[in-house]
Amino acid sequence: MTDKQQAVIIFNAGSSSLKFGLYAIHGNKPACITQGEIENLGNESSARQAKFSVYGNNTRTQLLALTTHEQAITCILERVEKDYPQLQLAGAGHRVVHGGRKFSTPVIINTRIRQQLQDYSHLAPLHMPHNLAAIDALQQQRPELQQVACFDTAFHRTMPEYEQHYALPPVWFERGVQHYGFHGLSYEYIASVLPEYAGSSADAKVIVAHLGHGASLCAMVQRKSVATTMGFTPLDGIPMATRPGTLDPGVISWFIREAGLSIEQVDELLNQQCGLYGLSGISGDMRKLLADKHTEASRAIDYFVHHTQRAIASLAAAIGGIDVLVFTAGIGENSALIRERICRQATWLGIQIDTDANNNNHRKISSASSNVTILRIPTNEEMIIAKHTLQLITQL
Repeated sequence: MTDKQQAVIIFNAGSSSLKFGLYAIHGNKPACITQGEIENLGNESSARQAKFSVYGNNTRTQLLALTTHEQAITCILERVEKDYPQLQLAGAGHRVVHGGRKFSTPVIINTRIRQQLQDYSHLAPLHMPHNLAAIDALQQQRPELQQVACFDTAFHRTMPEYEQHYALPPVWFERGVQHYGFHGLSYEYIASVLPEYAGSSADAKVIVAHLGHGASLCAMVQRKSVATTMGFTPLDGIPMATRPGTLDPGVISWFIREAGLSIEQVDELLNQQCGLYGLSGISGDMRKLLADKHTEASRAIDYFVHHTQRAIASLAAAIGGIDVLVFTAGIGENSALIRERICRQATWLGIQIDTDANNNNHRKISSASSNVTILRIPTNEEMIIAKHTLQLITQL
């Protein structure tokens, strides 16, 4: 037995980053102790530029010689053991982007499940290989630690059949070709805190705009997913940093047949060279585009705003109206200008933004005359993962 405080550690692995959160276990609830991130992984030519940041009242940042997720896991575990010797890790939770048809709830990872997750790697090539790399690295270093996979697709399993199916012969649905949706952990968090922000309207017709490097929208009724913009893979929906969003499927066959691109080249093009970056030729980072005065930057921003507003209208049609609009994630939480421009183009839906409240990043940013409540809610995927992880490991 030990008198150490039990805790869980949470990992959210990206292509060149590894976010983490440390949560103490108090009864059946996790309490955040600290959060952090290691950025610029995978760059052999600038190994000493990997940036390790620990956030909080005393934010600390240092540059380290790290290139792999395995090295990053080692670094984070060493920091946790050094800074929090009173803690004992009881489990670890991971964001896993694609759960396919097999996984609609969080699961404890074992050898069989780890092998099954590999089958979905090609469906989210920007995410899954790195999600799995973090799982493998932790298994190698701390094999005694229970690991839990929490899926970005799971929240959308409440969508009606006509939202989950494509107009394809049934055999393809049986083989897993369906509308999955993503950013589910973010939407689950928003749904969990929505009553604090919207009161009784939380269970009404709500559209959440998760706008970041990856971007999507979700329509909720009774705080359950009814429709969402992303589909079979995270390429679908509105334009993103480097992904195009909705694309005529005929374009893919044209790339292969007429342009002579290989499947691998098409994957690279669609995942890395499109979206805001492809439109502007400058950057996929909205902050850089907003600061850039070139016409190409403005064109990319205009495209993003237009298609986001168009998606809001489409989702409103799917649920028969809109009572609440929520902005979240990097762009949604931090760019007052993008929020304002989207809302200005959606005034016909009864959306009226309060400029002062919006510019000051208030929780409620709708005007008194707005028929729709507009909210700005910071998301917290790590907290949702921590809750699921704690729930599963305490059942063992």
